[in-house]
Amino acid sequence: MLRAPFFVALSALATIAPAQFALHDGDRVVFYGDSITDNAPYTTFVETFVLTRYPKMNVRFFNAGVGGDRVGGGWMGPVDLRLTRDLFSRKPTVVTVMLGMNDAGYQAFKPSLFNTYEAGYRHILDRLRAEAPSARVWLMQPSPFDDATRPPTFPEGYNSVLKRYSGFVSDLAKEKGYGTIDLNTPLFDALAKAESLDPTVAPKIVVDRVHPWTAGHLVMAATILKAWGASGQVSRTEIDAATGHVSGAGVQVKDVQHSGGVSWSSTEEALPFPIDRKDETVALILRSAPVEDWIGRELVLVKNLAPGNYRLSIDGKPVGEFPADVYSSGIDLSWMDTPMAQQAKRVQDLTGKRAALKYAAWRQIEFGLGDIQGRSKADVLRAIDRFEDDVVRKQHAEALPKPHRFEVTKI
Repeated sequence: MLRAPFFVALSALATIAPAQFALHDGDRVVFYGDSITDNAPYTTFVETFVLTRYPKMNVRFFNAGVGGDRVGGGWMGPVDLRLTRDLFSRKPTVVTVMLGMNDAGYQAFKPSLFNTYEAGYRHILDRLRAEAPSARVWLMQPSPFDDATRPPTFPEGYNSVLKRYSGFVSDLAKEKGYGTIDLNTPLFDALAKAESLDPTVAPKIVVDRVHPWTAGHLVMAATILKAWGASGQVSRTEIDAATGHVSGAGVQVKDVQHSGGVSWSSTEEALPFPIDRKDETVALILRSAPVEDWIGRELVLVKNLAPGNYRLSIDGKPVGEFPADVYSSGIDLSWMDTPMAQQAKRVQDLTGKRAALKYAAWRQIEFGLGDIQGRSKADVLRAIDRFEDDVVRKQHAEALPKPHRFEVTKI
């Protein structure tokens, strides 16, 4: 019989309140940064979340992260070339910037490096103000160097240096009237908590101390989405098994039958965010940070069931068995292998393919063949863009919620 962690106390609902989401229909979001952004899961996690939580919203995403980059640029070109080719060409309405991991030099705080960082960062923002004046900009404080699961490499610790850089980024954002998102503290705190829970698995979250793997990127994406005011609730369905009365949010319920158990048909307005809970680092990070409160609970509550155990089936397939009191407290479906979760995974797969398509065009054609110009090259890039449009349409079609039949039957 399944029990915790599939159920959530009703009191937890009070902490999940709707908010105005920062992204708007028609937005074009560019993630600008270094290797932690370069083709990184956090960017596709954010995209998948927007598709699954707001399926009718049309937002386009572009990854402009380059491994090794600093505020002055890197191996794909100096910063002014990078900004022109990789950011402004995308006509962004939303820009995130995360730089600093490489700029601080992986050493104790060095004033000359910090001065270069400050001057370079201000130059980036000057160009943003001049060439994308209407874009909404978020400066993201650098993600942590993992001094939490292993001893620091020098007395101060490199993450303490990054925290000084983060403080500058926060102050600069306020000075310029931009948003700021702290990606250091939430992930560092999660690493410390993970270390206390499982010191064997915890170091695998940021295996090289610099680049988070999936679990770390999950925290980063959730932090961004929380800062953007994303809804922490997929849906809430509450049914009284004695009367058939229905209440809830984010779901349309009809055809309620209540005799012994209860059954109903529902169409949710969103899908759950797909999380690979079989990954040991993901499972640990979910115990170490409130990721799910930030990105989604999919709750079903059934009140006034007679005492006993009940099977929950969706579209005729069993998905779990719980006592009556667990139904009354609330079951979080996002933990379960439901048709909605399977649909969300298909959306996530399409998101990865779309991102890979655009990434390949950027790296292999725009950059790799950057010194070769011609009409045929422009034609190829336009054709790829049209193909990407086809993939985006497929993403949106797959993200549209579908009706399902729920049954709660006594065992």
